[in-house]
Amino acid sequence: MKLLFKLFAALFFAMFGSECFPQQILENYLPAKKDSLRVGLGENDFSPFIQPGYTLMLPETNEIKGVLILLEDSKYDQKNRSAKQLYAQASGKGFAVLSVSTEVPVDFYFSNASMLLAHQLIKKVFETYDLPNQNIFFLGASLVGHRAMRYLKFIAESKPEFRLHVKGIVACNFTMDFSRKWHQHQRDIRIGKIDLWEPTFINYLLETNLGGTPKTHPESYQHFSAYSYPSDTNKNIHLYQEYAFRVYVEPAIEYKLDKQLRTLYENNTTDMVGFLAELRLVGNKKNQLIVIAPEDNTAQPRNTQSTWDAINKEDLLDWILEQTKE
Repeated sequence: MKLLFKLFAALFFAMFGSECFPQQILENYLPAKKDSLRVGLGENDFSPFIQPGYTLMLPETNEIKGVLILLEDSKYDQKNRSAKQLYAQASGKGFAVLSVSTEVPVDFYFSNASMLLAHQLIKKVFETYDLPNQNIFFLGASLVGHRAMRYLKFIAESKPEFRLHVKGIVACNFTMDFSRKWHQHQRDIRIGKIDLWEPTFINYLLETNLGGTPKTHPESYQHFSAYSYPSDTNKNIHLYQEYAFRVYVEPAIEYKLDKQLRTLYENNTTDMVGFLAELRLVGNKKNQLIVIAPEDNTAQPRNTQSTWDAINKEDLLDWILEQTKE
């Protein structure tokens, strides 16, 4: 009878354990500023400011092993669109998950003000909830991943008193070379085979914030980019050489050719593989490339978010946990 009770208790815990001890979701966002930013040359090309703040998931366990951080904006990224896909696995392994948004819509982190605000929010969360400053990982696809690279560069150069002990970065299908990105969008505009809102919008922001084009201001683009193929030095690589990296790419070559008439040059994979090559040249051996094949992702449409959605989150958390042992 006792054996039967123990078996029943074990089965009950396995089936309902996570429901009995649920994660705690904490959210704090300020009202959006009643103003907007110009995002194009058109009469109506303005985008309103968004709510700055954070969403924090605390795990079921009392002991928090580390913190996973995603720099997701409160509007486009819906506060925690990508982060919440990690909650179950992260909680089970004792990790908190933090999403942080600035007030700038679709923020590329052009300005130090944005990165400073993100830093202040992160600092506030760590102090308020007494989070451990160990085993910190930044994760993200598209702009979320790009913001992580910009934030880490900002911290390395500004050297604030409060600094996270970052263990690694999970980079998923995002632009690292903005010279290449500008040329990609110029080609998109020239051939006119896709919706041109994004190419026009992004190139306007790049030219406005970086002082011109890659042809007129190549140094600005190289300084802004985590990796730059045209650069002979790739000085920014050294800022990341101590971190563990897991890089997810989805070339989707046939899909992009059929749907967008894009070449291998108009592909984030080009940047990310180039970045890894440079990282290895400076001695980093803690990096891994994961290629998502067409049969691994049948989502329509295929984009950076669908790449993130296709990632095996259990396997990802296993990799993160493994890095904490080193």
